[in-house]
Amino acid sequence: MEICCKFIRALLCYLPIIFTTLGGAMASHKVYPGYPSNSTVKVKQVYRTSYHFQPKKHWINAPMYYKGYYHFFCQYNPKGAVWGNIVWAHSVSTDMINWKWLKPALTPSKWFDKYGCWSGSATILPGDKPVILYTGVIKENPEPGYQVQNYAIPTNYSDPYLQNWVKPNINNPILNPTQENVSSFRDPSTAWFINGYWKMLVGSRHNDRGIAYMYKSKDFVKWTRAKHPFHDKPGTGMWECPDFYPLSSPGVRNGLETYTLGKDHTKYVFKVSLDETRYDYYTIGEYDVVNERYHPDNITVDGWAGLRYDYGNLYASKTFFDPVKKRRILWGWCNESSTTEEDIAKGWAGIELIPRMVWLDPSGKQLLQWPIHELETLRGQKKNIRNVKLNKGDSMEIKGITAAQVDVDVSFTFSSLSKAEAYDRNWDKFPREDIAKDICGIKDATAQGGLGPFGILALASKNLEEYTPVFFRVFKTHVKTYKVLMCSDATLSSRNMNEYKPSFGGFVDVDLADKRLSLRSLIDHSVVESFGEGGKTVITSRVYPKLAVAGDAHLHVFNNGTETIVVEKLHAWSMKRALMN
Repeated sequence: MEICCKFIRALLCYLPIIFTTLGGAMASHKVYPGYPSNSTVKVKQVYRTSYHFQPKKHWINAPMYYKGYYHFFCQYNPKGAVWGNIVWAHSVSTDMINWKWLKPALTPSKWFDKYGCWSGSATILPGDKPVILYTGVIKENPEPGYQVQNYAIPTNYSDPYLQNWVKPNINNPILNPTQENVSSFRDPSTAWFINGYWKMLVGSRHNDRGIAYMYKSKDFVKWTRAKHPFHDKPGTGMWECPDFYPLSSPGVRNGLETYTLGKDHTKYVFKVSLDETRYDYYTIGEYDVVNERYHPDNITVDGWAGLRYDYGNLYASKTFFDPVKKRRILWGWCNESSTTEEDIAKGWAGIELIPRMVWLDPSGKQLLQWPIHELETLRGQKKNIRNVKLNKGDSMEIKGITAAQVDVDVSFTFSSLSKAEAYDRNWDKFPREDIAKDICGIKDATAQGGLGPFGILALASKNLEEYTPVFFRVFKTHVKTYKVLMCSDATLSSRNMNEYKPSFGGFVDVDLADKRLSLRSLIDHSVVESFGEGGKTVITSRVYPKLAVAGDAHLHVFNNGTETIVVEKLHAWSMKRALMN
């Protein structure tokens, strides 16, 4: 069970803590003393999502599976839509789509968490006994606070809802910083047991070097730090929400329990949330059990230009193993791109993205991600389209569905690669971590090309004054290979000039031999969550249109390249509202 609690300085959400042999939670720790705790402003809730997890009001973020229920814990401000007054909200579900709210699980109440109950994780101990590890703040200085690691346990293990938790005075804190940075020492990971010891990771930094320290214990109470950092990297800054888990063989969708770490598995994922960039990065590598170190594969970039779960708006993610369906599930927090004043006016901030299955790509080079199949229970009216040609400049509206609340899955084909544009080698002078994003900004959906841009126009207004394009563009390199670029561009998403409207992008590692690319987008009022080529590349955008809202939103497929594109098949479903009681 894994719970990761994020330190998000300027944003408003906190990631799920899921119990199922793990839990996760994240949070923003910037306080807004100039803003009222409660807002009485009444606004039309056109941006509130219908099938993504979010609170009825105010501010959230955090997930485990226990006795028949998925548990989702999150940092929540019961008094306002900005960070502050934080408690650990708690919800349960049987499908991770429909949720029931319970009373808060943790609130600051002890000297060892007086100034905050921050992120952490959960582990199921022998005897089916969950325990939460979390970061407590004992002093306000040095900023953002003096951090220690604590534990909490349920008062009644027979309660499947786990409604009551206690933070024992004895043995808390279980970890005090000694040589660690006292203000950058947080987010304990899910623990695993190997060679007679429980082991866990805590994120930290030393100057600009990101660090994940390993700690080990025989009794889960007395912990000692390993001789060397589990992994570290200069120039990456603070590492938040470290996550470490084993992978099945390439192409196998079944996940593995965290407790199997170090037991005859050749590949592992190590993931961190980088405070300086606000993205989640992962590498695939090997676990040296003897020396207690992690070693990324040589083919994996370890740093800002590395692989990401999502090339858009996702941070402080956490995975857990679902013991019921034998899969590893990823939860990611998605902050607002609106202003703080707008968040206060609408009365809420932050959502969780749809839970995703994660597994190793058949190539062994990266992960694949896909929305959990339980989401499909919300599908309603369906629209099917097959074998429609789109010539240069064509756009076709997909009618008969609720375009503001839709799941659309489309496969595009083309007959030739000959019209692919030349890849400009000057683009390689951009910062390596931003190359795809920067090209998407230069080569947007309005810039005519050869093979692409083609894709969808999400949340489009009637006359296309507003729209969010999600599209592909294919380039030919000087060595006669091809680069596939995927973009999600919020630049024209809204006439509201106050919003943050970036163009996001990522490359798609795909063989174009069959001349086909697929795209699935989950569109939900103010979020566009897109999966390219079966989940090889994922990009999420937050958007706040002024015109393309509710019934006035439209959905199109388009092509703005000289190569004719065929919509081989398109399935679009109006989505029902998930239950959030």
